[in-house]
Amino acid sequence: LARLRGSGQMSELRQQDLRFTAAEASQLLSAALVPAMRPAIVNLLNDRAEGWAAGLQMAALSLQGQPDPERFVHAFSGSHRHILDYLSEEVFNSQPPDVQHFLARTSILDRLCAPLCDALLDEEASPGVMQAVLERLEQDNLFVVPLDDERCWYRYHHLFYDLLRQRLTASEPDLIPVLHQRACDWFATAGHMHEAVEHALLAANFERAADLIAYMAESVMKSSEVATLR
Repeated sequence: LARLRGSGQMSELRQQDLRFTAAEASQLLSAALVPAMRPAIVNLLNDRAEGWAAGLQMAALSLQGQPDPERFVHAFSGSHRHILDYLSEEVFNSQPPDVQHFLARTSILDRLCAPLCDALLDEEASPGVMQAVLERLEQDNLFVVPLDDERCWYRYHHLFYDLLRQRLTASEPDLIPVLHQRACDWFATAGHMHEAVEHALLAANFERAADLIAYMAESVMKSSEVATLR
C-alpha cells in the first residue's frame, strides 16, 4: 500500500471524504418525505450528524410526522434512541473489551493524543501502542476524527462521543473525576493551561484550578512587563 500511495496509484477515502454536504443532506431529507425545513435548520442537523449518512437517515425517519421538526433538530444528539441503539449494537458492542475500555475512559476528552491517553488510562503501554490504537480506530472508521495532518490529535464524532459518555457515566461514575484529574495534570505539564483548568474544575478540584489560574495570571503579567520593557 505504501508503494502504491507513493506512486499515486491508490486513492484513499477517509471519513471526512464520505460526509454529506448540506445540499446532499437536504436531498436525503426530501427523498425521505420529511417536510421542508429552513436551510439553517438543515445545516444544523447536518452539523450535528457531521455529515454521517446513516445518522441523517435515522434522523429523517424520526422527523416524519414530527409536530415540531426544528425542536427535534435542536435536541438531536447521540442519546436519540435510534442513534443510541445503532452505535451501541453495531459499533461499541462489536469491539473487544480492551477497545471498549479505551473508548469509554477517553470520552472525557474533547481532544486526545497518544501521550495523553497513556496518562489518562494510567497504564505503562509500550512506546507507540496508544498511537497505533488511535490510528487503528481511524482506519476502522470508528468515529474518530483526526485534527491534524500528522495524526497527532484526534476527537470523537459528536454523536459517538455522546454515547461513550453515557456508557462511562453508567458503568464507572466514580472514576470520572479521577480521569479529569489525570487529564488536568497532563495538560498542565504539557503547557495547555486552559484545558488543565477546565479538567480541574470538572474534577471538582477547585484549589488546583485556582492555583493554575493564578499561575496563568502571573505568566501574563510577566509577559506584559517584558513587552513594556522592550
